[in-house]
Amino acid sequence: VQLQASGGGMVQAGGSLRLSCAASGRTFRSSDMGWFRQAPGKAREFVAAIRWTDDGTYYADSVKGRFTISRDNAKNTMYLQMNSLKPEDTAVYYCAAKESGGYYYDEWRYDYWGQGTQVTVSS
Repeated sequence: VQLQASGGGMVQAGGSLRLSCAASGRTFRSSDMGWFRQAPGKAREFVAAIRWTDDGTYYADSVKGRFTISRDNAKNTMYLQMNSLKPEDTAVYYCAAKESGGYYYDEWRYDYWGQGTQVTVSS
């Protein structure tokens, strides 16, 4: 079972990036999935999650209105569209999946993790 995050890079403030998380080894069609990020010297924090039952979404207040999480079950892939990026969005972004329902904001409830992709936003 593997999650592979990609799409990170360097962008100027106000720019956009789209992250992808490709799953292999099993289907995550019936798993909640999420994005977390970790900035240098800080704890990993929740960014967004998507519920498998109805594609309901959850966002951290800091990214609400700027980021959009989505998934394509046919491709076994999840996305994070990031618009209006700010320097404080600079971090390593991780994708994750969990078997249990609810508690989308708690990283310890996620069972599978990708390796992370670096996002750097310059001012």
